[in-house]
Amino acid sequence: MPSDLEISRAAVRRPLADIAADMGIGPHLLEPYGTAAVKISLDAIDELADRPRAKYVVVTAITPTPLGSGKTTTAMGLGQAFGHLDKVGLVAIRQPSMGPTFGIKGGAAGGGYAQVTPMEALNLHLTGDMHAVTAAHNLLAAMIDNHIHQGNQLQIDPQKISWRRVLDVNDRELRNIITGLGGPQDGNPRQAGFDITAASEVMAILALCTSLKDLRARMGRIVIGSDRSGEPVTAEMVGAAGSMTVMLLDAIKPNLMQTVEQTPVLVHSGPFGNIATGNSSIVADLIGIHASDYLITEAGFGADIGAEKFFNIKCRTSGLTPDAAVIVATVRDLKTHSGKYQVVAGKPLPAEMLAESPEDVLAGAVNLRQQIANVRRHGVTPVIAVNAFPTDHDSEHRAIMDVAAEEGVRVAVSYHFTQGGKGAVALAEAVIEACDSGSDFHMLYPDELSLVDKIDTIAREMYGADGLDVSPLAARQLEEFERGGFGHLPVCIAKTHLSLSATPSLKGAPTGWRLPVREVRASIGAGFIYPICGNMSTMPGLSSAPAAGRIDIDDDGEIVGLS
Repeated sequence: MPSDLEISRAAVRRPLADIAADMGIGPHLLEPYGTAAVKISLDAIDELADRPRAKYVVVTAITPTPLGSGKTTTAMGLGQAFGHLDKVGLVAIRQPSMGPTFGIKGGAAGGGYAQVTPMEALNLHLTGDMHAVTAAHNLLAAMIDNHIHQGNQLQIDPQKISWRRVLDVNDRELRNIITGLGGPQDGNPRQAGFDITAASEVMAILALCTSLKDLRARMGRIVIGSDRSGEPVTAEMVGAAGSMTVMLLDAIKPNLMQTVEQTPVLVHSGPFGNIATGNSSIVADLIGIHASDYLITEAGFGADIGAEKFFNIKCRTSGLTPDAAVIVATVRDLKTHSGKYQVVAGKPLPAEMLAESPEDVLAGAVNLRQQIANVRRHGVTPVIAVNAFPTDHDSEHRAIMDVAAEEGVRVAVSYHFTQGGKGAVALAEAVIEACDSGSDFHMLYPDELSLVDKIDTIAREMYGADGLDVSPLAARQLEEFERGGFGHLPVCIAKTHLSLSATPSLKGAPTGWRLPVREVRASIGAGFIYPICGNMSTMPGLSSAPAAGRIDIDDDGEIVGLS
């Protein structure tokens, strides 16, 4: 089978203006960026508003291994499959971060015959949105330090500044640094650090805003720290919010691309899944919901994280309600959840893991059952997509289908990676049935529930925890946020994506544990409170064999090494 890069380059692409026309979007709403992508004006939201509403499908997964479960590939294959059924499928995804692209992943365009093309453009800069977010974020950091340098009229407490800088690379050396070294004209020395751009609150705001006006208001509400009396200081007070918004005037417009089968794809924003919301933008969905028959969007990591945040944060803000949820499951992920095997990113699967063993699949299916329950808790109809790999055995697929039958869930084995859309037709048919069956979507918790009770509800209902262990620091922070009038906000729990619990090594569906809440932070501009549960890094490091070491240019000037 050709490589992903070879498949992408061999694909015949239609003019994006023609693809947009099929979506009901005229050329006056398009801003071309070469031949790879076009930006869509937000005016399309109002122009398309009277058109029929698409069925809204979220693609999620069981708890993945470090190698991932193939949600993006499945979303692409599903979108392509609708074309084989004379339906218009539209896929909405996040833009890949170049940190992971040059780290472990090597690319995030999907894979095989179910991917976005051209993959080089998607993975490398695209239309510059990541850089705009980086620049806007760091402008605020510079404005904060300059305000202090110029006399500190706001009496900002340098020890209480929570706004770090960001960069779209994996670089552990930048996690904790000292800024302002040198002489008096070089700044004020203080401890600081960098996060990766995808973890920026500016990125979360870009994903959750509903209009340019909303973006500007959210920028002003960003809390960067507190003054010497303990009162919050905002980006508006520092005078940076307007300029930050100006830097995002192009970035707020979604990017239109296409798959190898010419299925339209909206690529926009890229918040982390375990730190932030892990979902693509609301404005992309507000356009896509009236530009297709089926709008497929992807939520990061497993249903306990990405889908939970999709349901309770993204849908709460957008007002859109899902019709079905696809839960991606792979044989290798289920075998991992049996607890018998250790999967390490960047290393081959253990040889014994490739041996035929439906028993291991059934042992790990406890995680699948929990994720099915997680989707159903929100009144959404689940569909299991078995993302097939060449190393799978028929008996292992039958084991998953037996679990689906016991749970009363539709299921399809999908071969989109090797066959493209035609290999996912059975999955598309199952999704159509699920959408037609109706849903009773509801949030997991009401706005008026206290912050600690919201966290406890998610911990018990979604993760299977026995309760919370809240540190004294976190308890004080929760009380402060309640007193500050932020208790109505949803919570965005930051925890490991590798386990239903807060401990990455615990597989399956662990019981008899409590969720540790170490500290709690507020993303007031984005509109959520995020408890930090366990040890979470907002600036990844490179592995012993990063993808950056194999990505290069060949003798013909072509990029090689992306995957």
